[in-house]
Amino acid sequence: MKEEKKPQIIRERIEVCELDRARLSLMNPELIKQKRENRTIDEAAKPFIELTMKEGIETVWDRHEMQQPECKYCAAGISCQRCAMGPCRIIPPHRVRGVCGADADLIVARNLLDQLATGAAAHSDHGREIVLTLYGVGKGTVNDYTISDPEKMKRLAREYGIETAGKSERKLAEELGLAMLEEFGTLKDSLRIADRAPRATREVWKNAGIVPRGIDREVVEAMHRVQMGVAADYANTLVHGLRASLSDGWGGSSLATEVSDILFGTPRPNESLVNLGVVKKDHVNISLHGHNPMLSEMVVKAAKDSEIQALVRKVGAAGINLVGLCCTGNELLMRKGIPNAGNHFNQELVITTGALEAMVVDYQCIFPSLPRTASCYHTYIISTSPKSRIPGSYYFEFEPETAYETAKAIVKMAVENFPNRNPDRVFIPVEPVKVTTGFSVEAIRGALGGTFKPLIDQIASGNIRGAVGIVGCNNPKVKHDYGHVTLSKELIKRDILCVETGCAAIASGKAGLLQPSAASLAGPGLGPVCTSLGIPPVLHMGSCVDCSRILHLAAELANALNVGIHRLPIAGAAPEWYSQKAVSIGSYFVASGVFTVLGVMPKISGSPAVISLLTEGLKGVVNASFAVEPDPLKAADLISAHIERKRTELGI
Repeated sequence: MKEEKKPQIIRERIEVCELDRARLSLMNPELIKQKRENRTIDEAAKPFIELTMKEGIETVWDRHEMQQPECKYCAAGISCQRCAMGPCRIIPPHRVRGVCGADADLIVARNLLDQLATGAAAHSDHGREIVLTLYGVGKGTVNDYTISDPEKMKRLAREYGIETAGKSERKLAEELGLAMLEEFGTLKDSLRIADRAPRATREVWKNAGIVPRGIDREVVEAMHRVQMGVAADYANTLVHGLRASLSDGWGGSSLATEVSDILFGTPRPNESLVNLGVVKKDHVNISLHGHNPMLSEMVVKAAKDSEIQALVRKVGAAGINLVGLCCTGNELLMRKGIPNAGNHFNQELVITTGALEAMVVDYQCIFPSLPRTASCYHTYIISTSPKSRIPGSYYFEFEPETAYETAKAIVKMAVENFPNRNPDRVFIPVEPVKVTTGFSVEAIRGALGGTFKPLIDQIASGNIRGAVGIVGCNNPKVKHDYGHVTLSKELIKRDILCVETGCAAIASGKAGLLQPSAASLAGPGLGPVCTSLGIPPVLHMGSCVDCSRILHLAAELANALNVGIHRLPIAGAAPEWYSQKAVSIGSYFVASGVFTVLGVMPKISGSPAVISLLTEGLKGVVNASFAVEPDPLKAADLISAHIERKRTELGI
């Protein structure tokens, strides 16, 4: 008999609390108030930001200030560290080429492709882990997970040409999992799941030479191209970037989303709460932070274990309160109704409530500084991914085969930490906000009576002018949540429906835009439509990997009209993006035919040729392009004008 593997905790180097007393000595009440207001529009976050400044606890905003002024060459994308002959910088008129002879256009293009490939790899590697779990369930090597949506699994199996009749769930999971794993290293020169894109859109890809051939293949080729001595033409370099991004959006990300639905359940509308006020004073509080729902799903299960509940009573807590952060939080929010404490820039602040027993993290968007912040409190930072071991954390090796036992050990550790809390430092001066989330493509179709025709009719009639996918992160170059919330409010006022994922969705939730009552903020066409359906004018569609849901929704609408996605009155926006993943997301939006507005300038200003290609030249390649507009009100003007042009072209 195979020996059962037990979870083993490894104690990494534990950080020691370091308070920035020097910075604190320069603060005065007026300056603290000014900084608090300048840093965020999240009212629930402001008291905690003020607390960090008064106590000298470093945050993302402080570190951003310390990095000023930025290197103008790095910001322009004209510094290169591709090889050991450098680093090189382009400084006209004397330094116009690097040591290898690369000019500004090529250096900028290679740097941008490097970022895009990193983002595509991050999303797609996430997808691989989820698919491997499905395959393990089918093979019988993974037993802690079950098939939560067998009907969706059957639909996907048929999509992959797999016969479903007479097969057990496990057998179907095995065959589908294997077929999906082949998408990563396929020899077929195409992705089966990308066939969801409308025929006209796939023809655009074919004509442009950017049909995604395999998920890993496109990322590996991108990294080959950025090797010194390979890519030499900036346009050719960036066109491959579109192909690599498509392998993410219509490949790895799509697989991550679809298989997560199979394993954990396809989201349906549900009500929950968001912001830092979801932390409870009398409970054991555990935050789940990162992007992969595999561990968090087991933590939810383990928190209900009778042995754990007995321990909760023993330590004198009223219960266990699980709260999400970032995209793991989005996964839990839309499927389980688990409250969400906030987005990217709330992750340090939730520790300063003084009531967080443990923060459990997997990977992506996690600050390496978290253990330093936590060391000023009783909070444990618990890391779980071998790809993201964090100095100063407690580390549990997470594997699907031992998922439940590992989750139970983590929850037990958090409960046992409850007595170490300092009651005098508990600080939760805010109340949470209600949200309605869980709008998967299936849920939206269901709300419309099983067909997208009612939505198409509302768009044709003009009650809904169009739709915009607002995605992305937080960036200290933009006041926290300001870009997301301001753009969303302005668009719904103009009768433009917003569909959102990731940190953008949580920003809107904290601002009250994910409530059906927010229909009162929408225009005279969109508002009544939302009221009649009982839905918000801003729809929460999931985590950042679930941007693929936005693609699939666009494909459904385009297929219903028998047109390419580029013909639809839709657009994309990333008002506060920071991550390489956002570079890939924006690129697969544009490559799919979706005009996309960025609120933060990419590091490309050192090459007017690259700027021209991305903002104009791509229109002749994929019928869409990028725009950059930091002002969300002006961005709304660009988007609205684009949507009206598309309506005119469709004759509506």
